[in-house]
Amino acid sequence: MAMPRPFLRLFVASALTVLALASLSACSDGHDKKSVERSAPQTASGDLLSVATTEIDDIKRLSATLTTRDMGEAVARIPGVLVTLNVREGDTVAKGQVIGVVKDQRLNFEASAYTATALQAEADYKRIKTLYDKGIYAKARLEQAESAWKAAQAQRAAAGELAGQGVIRAPASGVVVKADVPAGSVVMAGQSVATVTAGPRVVRLQLPEPQARALSVGQNVQLEANGVTASGTLSQIYPAVDKGQVIADVTPAGLDQVLVGERVITSLSLGKRQGIQVPTAYVATRYGLDYVRLVAPDRTFSEIPVQTAPLSADRVEILSGLKDGDRLAPYGAVK
Repeated sequence: MAMPRPFLRLFVASALTVLALASLSACSDGHDKKSVERSAPQTASGDLLSVATTEIDDIKRLSATLTTRDMGEAVARIPGVLVTLNVREGDTVAKGQVIGVVKDQRLNFEASAYTATALQAEADYKRIKTLYDKGIYAKARLEQAESAWKAAQAQRAAAGELAGQGVIRAPASGVVVKADVPAGSVVMAGQSVATVTAGPRVVRLQLPEPQARALSVGQNVQLEANGVTASGTLSQIYPAVDKGQVIADVTPAGLDQVLVGERVITSLSLGKRQGIQVPTAYVATRYGLDYVRLVAPDRTFSEIPVQTAPLSADRVEILSGLKDGDRLAPYGAVK
């Protein structure tokens, strides 16, 4: 017997409703199961780290400069005009090499005048000696002329020596690091026209007097300059304080390609202090914040933010967020 059309439509609609409700129920059950799985506490496995306060090297990073043990200044010995300068920054010079010439026209005039006086005194002496030999002049007159001639010769030599002091020579063998006085400039006696390195290379740093008390000759220093890393040894601490600063020299090893005068970052120990340090494997950084996994007695853990400071390539110092007795789990050791 055929079912009337209205009853058939009602039956189909009821069947579709039952199927939809069953599907929603199944999806809801699956979602609840996943939520429960996600919210289940995670348990730490592997080696746990017990936090404890220990002694830490008080490492300070200070700015320094690569220089040489000494600096030689090539100075003008007389005032005048720097007519020639034969060197530029970066040139290598030998001790005693002529690197410039200063001329003072007044000294040249004086030298010419003394030369003329000496020549005239020589001619007078020769004339008087001839007359003395003939018995016309007394010996006293001859001796007077001879003395005048010798005095004129001494004055001429002194004037020539003074004019010759215009030659500027390199004070030491090394590299010219400064030559900023152009040729044609007027210079004064004692003015430096070039600076030449002298002695071995050193990294020279300045630090406050209280911190300098912790330094000791021979301690190791880490160096970094223009992407080049090296090590050095503290070789000298100068026994003087200038405006509250103490100067120290570090003998570097491995900075041969770094230019003299270049900035160097030094890392050196200034003693010991108390602090908490942990391996970097126990710290994770996300969006600029550092986190650790703090383990509860039941070995479940929770992530907490901490403040850190680098100590070395594989260890950091915990500045805040942890206390003695806390246990940490390394990242990756989770089941």
